[in-house]
Amino acid sequence: MKTANKFFDLENYRAAIPYYEQVLAKEPNNAVALFRAGIAYMSFDKEKASDYIYKAQRLKKNVSKDVEYWLGRVDHLNYNFDEAITHYQAYNATLKKKDTRKAELAQLIQHSKNAKVQFNSPKDIFVKNLGPTINTPFSEHSPVISSDDKLLLFTSRGENVTGANASSADAKNGKGNLASDGEYYEDIFEAKRIDDENWEKPRSLSGVLNGKGHDASIQVFDNDTKMLMYRQDEGGDIFYSEKAGGDWTEPKKLNNNINSKQFESDAYITPDGRTIYFSTGKYSEDGTLDIYFATRQPGGDWGEAKTIGNAINTKYDDDSPFLSRDGKTLYFSSRGHNTMGGYDIFKSEWDSIGRKWSRAENMGYPINTPDDDSYYRLSPDGSYAYMSSYRIGGYGEKDIYTINYIKNAIIRGKVISAKDSVTVIPGVELVFSGTQADKTALSYRDVTKPDSGNYQVSVLSGRTYQVAVSKDGKSIETQEFAVPIVTADSTVIEKNFYVPYVDTTQTVATMFKKIYFDTDKYKLRPESITELNNITRILKANPGLNLSIEGHCDSRNTDEYNIVLGQNRADAAYNFLKKNGIAETRLVTTSYGERRPDAPNDSPENMQLNRRVEFRPILKEGEAMPKLNPGTGSGAGTGTGASSTGAGTTGTGTRTGATGTGTTRTSLQPGKSKVKMADGTKVKTKVDEDSDKVKVKTKGANDQESKTVYKEGEIDAKTKDETGKTKLQVEGAAPASVATPAAPAATDSTQAAPATTTPATTTPTDSTTTVKP
Repeated sequence: MKTANKFFDLENYRAAIPYYEQVLAKEPNNAVALFRAGIAYMSFDKEKASDYIYKAQRLKKNVSKDVEYWLGRVDHLNYNFDEAITHYQAYNATLKKKDTRKAELAQLIQHSKNAKVQFNSPKDIFVKNLGPTINTPFSEHSPVISSDDKLLLFTSRGENVTGANASSADAKNGKGNLASDGEYYEDIFEAKRIDDENWEKPRSLSGVLNGKGHDASIQVFDNDTKMLMYRQDEGGDIFYSEKAGGDWTEPKKLNNNINSKQFESDAYITPDGRTIYFSTGKYSEDGTLDIYFATRQPGGDWGEAKTIGNAINTKYDDDSPFLSRDGKTLYFSSRGHNTMGGYDIFKSEWDSIGRKWSRAENMGYPINTPDDDSYYRLSPDGSYAYMSSYRIGGYGEKDIYTINYIKNAIIRGKVISAKDSVTVIPGVELVFSGTQADKTALSYRDVTKPDSGNYQVSVLSGRTYQVAVSKDGKSIETQEFAVPIVTADSTVIEKNFYVPYVDTTQTVATMFKKIYFDTDKYKLRPESITELNNITRILKANPGLNLSIEGHCDSRNTDEYNIVLGQNRADAAYNFLKKNGIAETRLVTTSYGERRPDAPNDSPENMQLNRRVEFRPILKEGEAMPKLNPGTGSGAGTGTGASSTGAGTTGTGTRTGATGTGTTRTSLQPGKSKVKMADGTKVKTKVDEDSDKVKVKTKGANDQESKTVYKEGEIDAKTKDETGKTKLQVEGAAPASVATPAAPAATDSTQAAPATTTPATTTPTDSTTTVKP
């Protein structure tokens, strides 16, 4: 216990731990040994540190007068921020009013508050440990990457450094070539890349580069022929070395405008070699680090240093400057600003107009943690970065990590019937629902293609998605799909979904083909008439079969416009079938507008696929598709659409038999009614009590008027244009039922409109007529 306490008081925690563990092996409830061992473990195993300190307090509440302080520290490091604040506040209450530690506690409480905010708003970033080839149970930091991204220089305090030459007995007793904290001195190593994941065994550069104390890598520049490095000299200075052949020359110290008797820790030289940014304790009252810069003078040496400004520098340590290749973004480490605790990595943007650096921005979690995070260095192409960090899950103390922004992955495949694991199902909608790291909702959608059954979506990787599978607006099922983390561009993942769905319409897919339309038109093409004749023949041969007629559009107009245009297309097919002898009670029309594309609207060819009408047999719930009689002979007739362009005045929604929206044959009911149609036309109808006389008046938006009177089997109709002149007069026998506008929807009378703007002038097919000028 005495030996452990000796090392503990020297802050040589690595040497103290084995002796405390010997005590605890014999006395597992020794509260003091648990407490001190817990503090010692904070740099090596944060979770064990928490277990030991909490157990010590349970065994002996006042094991130390500072126990609440250390409970706050260990909770903070283990992401228990609310608990940390509670312990800090409890400790603060034990201090006297003028105790200088109150200021430190206020800062620690703020760190926990900052950490809670950052932790609850994480970024989609993948932080990956470089692995045990590079990292050891000791500290590794200051990564430097060559311009070809194939050679890594870094600093280590591992067992292979020159300080390891001390005997094991000396090391255990705190003697030999060890630093004052009981750790080996820092040395510079290099490792060659094998592939994206692996490195060769590091080689020490201890020849001329390593001195008697700490030596650390900083930067390679001038096509990797020169190196900036740190050496423990006069409090710590910045040196440089040049490459001669395959090795480095004896390091030389930068001039006194850069170095001083204070601590200079890190630096960065711009690609043009004209400016150096460096961290120094020379200009602060208490020796804390600030970032300064200097420019090269005409003679070739560095000029007078100038502060980078208060947007970057704080009253705490500000260190490790690094610039993006374009010089517009400065990355640095700081114990100030809104750090999560210890050093955090920040960035600042250069304002070329104001000629100053912007306010420092915390890079956020998971780049930063509650412990020290520093030495942020971009890869040569800027696509990822290296950094050094103390964090849970590492190999010991500080480790080197890579930072990659999580990217999208392309997910593609088919939707297949689980019944036979073979049948591909077209027209299936897949919606991938997930969240970003900060819980913001994500949603991606596609529909399996009619020809191949393929789908494809580009989704943010590194999370599990709920994939809702549906067809024709009806849910089939929801599956989970975990997408692995992707950090490279254009990654493709193949994924087929097997679902419990049997497409009952597939048996008639070859019988009822889609018909297509020109842009912004609903006139039937000649080939469409041929297909409609085929459908007419099938429907006549199968009198029990009813049909849904569904209109679709591409996306080149508003959703509202396309709903109307889609309805007009459906109505064009509906009117043809009705005219050729198919009872309207067997037909339903609906419009999906642009909402159910067969293909992406990204090319003329795909847009043509979306300008269509589909025909779908109507089945009762649970009813299977009957075997159809294909019929014989030719279709019932020919025809064209009522109009060639525009959305017309056809109403939206669906029409079912004789009760839906549109002009339909209805029985005459006594009374009066008024209807205002979608195009503004007003229709008034009056039916006598005995229904032997009917008057229908219309007035259009352009002042066109019509008047129709049905009386005693005779029809008299007139229309006038805006000048008041009679355009047309029709006389003839009235039918038993009259074409009148259907009743409007109860919710909004302006939303339902008949297919014909002046239904009162419709000429019955069974009447004889005369036309008067």
